[in-house]
Amino acid sequence: MSPDTATATAPAVRRFDDLPGPRGLPVVGNLLQIQPQRLHLQMEQWCRQYGPVFRMQLGPRRAVVFGDHTLVQATLRDRPDGFRRTSRLREIVEEMGLPVGVFNATGDTWRAQRRMVMHGFDPGHVRRYFPSLQGVAQRLVARWQQAAAGQSAIDLQADLMRYTVDTIAGLAFGASVNTLQSDDDVIQQHLDQIFPAITRRVFAPLPTWRWFPSQADRDLQRSLVAVKAAVDGFITQARDRLAAEPDRRTQPQNLLEAMLTAADEPGSGIDDSQVAGNVLTMLLAGEDTTANTIAWMIHLLWEHPLTLALATEEVRRVCGRSALPTLEMVEQLDYVEACCHETMRLKPVAPLMPQQALRDCVVGGVQITTGMIVFGLMRVDSVSDAHVPQAAQFQPQRWLAEGNPGQAASAAKRISMPFGAGPRICPGRYLALLEMKMAMAVLLQHFDIAGVATDDGQPPVEQLNFTMTPVGLRMRLQARDPASA
Repeated sequence: MSPDTATATAPAVRRFDDLPGPRGLPVVGNLLQIQPQRLHLQMEQWCRQYGPVFRMQLGPRRAVVFGDHTLVQATLRDRPDGFRRTSRLREIVEEMGLPVGVFNATGDTWRAQRRMVMHGFDPGHVRRYFPSLQGVAQRLVARWQQAAAGQSAIDLQADLMRYTVDTIAGLAFGASVNTLQSDDDVIQQHLDQIFPAITRRVFAPLPTWRWFPSQADRDLQRSLVAVKAAVDGFITQARDRLAAEPDRRTQPQNLLEAMLTAADEPGSGIDDSQVAGNVLTMLLAGEDTTANTIAWMIHLLWEHPLTLALATEEVRRVCGRSALPTLEMVEQLDYVEACCHETMRLKPVAPLMPQQALRDCVVGGVQITTGMIVFGLMRVDSVSDAHVPQAAQFQPQRWLAEGNPGQAASAAKRISMPFGAGPRICPGRYLALLEMKMAMAVLLQHFDIAGVATDDGQPPVEQLNFTMTPVGLRMRLQARDPASA
């Protein structure tokens, strides 16, 4: 399908030099204007200033930015044949020595890995591993009960990162990683170094780390060694289990065993280094994206007391006095799931999507040449009243069928793309929603939220460290009486 099907009536083809955009400098273009940690905000501002299609010059690289959701969707659906992850990202990732996973693989390598990863993320497999998620949720409750008893403020982002790291390690790898009960477990600290470093290096005007490595660069190198050793350990342990218990090949007990079983099929074209790339992808993407969304959701619920009350009522009605929610209970939390979707509409963890054209094409009446960078802004239309009624408002009910005009729900679903779109849509979206709903279930079941705020009382800053993170959120809790209804 041509990426221009939605805009076939565009009157004339515009070329790069015909587009408006921020003025740059000779040689470096707009590179020196870019602030990597708030680049999504800069691009959204430029979109308001120059319109839904504008240009940027990133040193020698030309970039076109799309804020129109139909054009963003067109490029996402033209993957992997028309567009791919940028060569700059691949260069940085390979220079770090990180193995290639489904996130940054291309072409036939991506197709082979996609089949393997989709096999591991099948909802049936994920449901089978649910008891592991319950165990992690129980540790999260214990950690928060201790904080509530001591009236301590909870570093929301850090605790949720621990929750998601422990979840993905246990659920996906069958590994006992317990960062929730240890303040000095190293794997999370090492993982936290990688995404910010990738973001800094992708947009750096010069690769200074190659010539004059800073202390941060040396710390990163140590973290990379530690993370790769942990990944190799997960794979070795899984292979040992498969060898000792051959029945696991027909009934794998975790996602890693499922991936290894699929990789070992004749003609799979997958080896352990590619499995390692996907283990690392799950650790990094599964940690940041899910934890950030839960943190944003808790903040938005606190800012909207009626919505918080509705979510709390649903959790306590469905889960009752059970020690931990069951899978059946979590799957009944329709309003909490609507809160997840509404959070991702307003605070997408991937607010911009950079890609690179693999062939000449026309998108939205704009000539895109081979090798050109195309940025998709994922939030511009989803927070516009022109596309979503009362778009700036946090209204989870828009995602529910009952009592909804329908048009609002369909508009939000059509325009909001938190997991991407097209063939490369995120394969872990079912697991991510399950993790989000479980975290909210145990929070609202066992605690009353006493406050969510930053230390200075200002709204949390949106910081782009590859994913969009809320900075400085702290939460205070009051434990509920276990005997209360």
